[in-house]
Amino acid sequence: MSPGFDLLVKVRDWLLNAAGTSIESEFWRLFLMKLHRFALVLLFLASSGLVVAQNSVISLEPGQLAPEASEPPAPSEPPSSSSEEPGPPPPCGGETITIARMQWPSAALLAEIHARIIKQEFGCAVQVVPGDLAATASSMGNNGQPAVAPELWITRVSEVWNAALKTQEVRQAGLTYADPIFEGWFIPDYEAAARPELTNAEGLKTYWRDFAGSGKKGQLISCPPDWGCAVVNRNLIRANGLTSLFDVVEPANRFELDTLIAAAVSRKEPILFYYWQPNAVLAQFGFKPIDLGKFDKDAFLCLGRVACADPKPTSYAPDQVIVALAQWVYLEAPDVAAYLQKAHMPFVEMNALLQNLSEPGATIESVADAFVSARGEIWSPWVGRKAE
Repeated sequence: MSPGFDLLVKVRDWLLNAAGTSIESEFWRLFLMKLHRFALVLLFLASSGLVVAQNSVISLEPGQLAPEASEPPAPSEPPSSSSEEPGPPPPCGGETITIARMQWPSAALLAEIHARIIKQEFGCAVQVVPGDLAATASSMGNNGQPAVAPELWITRVSEVWNAALKTQEVRQAGLTYADPIFEGWFIPDYEAAARPELTNAEGLKTYWRDFAGSGKKGQLISCPPDWGCAVVNRNLIRANGLTSLFDVVEPANRFELDTLIAAAVSRKEPILFYYWQPNAVLAQFGFKPIDLGKFDKDAFLCLGRVACADPKPTSYAPDQVIVALAQWVYLEAPDVAAYLQKAHMPFVEMNALLQNLSEPGATIESVADAFVSARGEIWSPWVGRKAE
């Protein structure tokens, strides 16, 4: 109990004792009574204040510390940011690379080969879809699908291709093949080994007898008479001054053409013939091209006419066979675009693939698998690696 409260109690007791004594003067009696009442009020107020003070004390459990009211609560901290780096973007921008597979074997092989390499090397989702020259070129121009056409012969569908280019939805990534000339004259590799000087049309003037057999003239095995190349080959004989040395033999169809070639090769006989690439026949037997000279556009236009008054020597025209690529691939998958710009298949390689396709049990898919597995020295530079 506080010292001030003790003093009030003592005063109260003194007044009570004084009130019980005999006091003669009425004045002092009244004074003491009022003073007594005043002391009682003070005593009541003091005791009430003590109760209020006691009730204001915070009850704490043993060992609990009282909070410091002078310090505001600590502000809540924002959640800490993650220290992990954001993940890499999805391959090819998350888009599926659709590849047109045309009906003919070389284009089908290229579609399957590129599908495997793009999936394996770049991790993209890939889908091979049916393709057609005109329909594929038109669709790529309209909506950028399919994304890739690996073997598009644009001179065969020039109007459709030019219209597609104007939409800016499709571009030429590069040339499909490493060689620009698809047609020409050929001799067997054993004849080329026996006559190393026989490399061009001029050399045929020296070695024409090798191709005469029992006849008086050499023979050029041309293409069927209803093919455009038949007219060109006749005029090429004239242009190179070989009319007096060679006859032109025109088989009725491709089967007869292939039969004449196979028969001569089986007997190891020299033969001069027209053919085109890529083709399994050239891989099956082994042939070397005859150099027909530098390409001359005007001269070649004349060679294509039956009535070419003054034919001039020239090679066959280079053909525009390209890898067509949707514009969005350059933006979403630039690595794939760069790959397709460098993916030029050599003729000799495609000829071998077509030959493999003719083996029993072979399929487009199995031949494509074998190429990717075994021919890394060909396609590794396409993806930016050194040849394996």
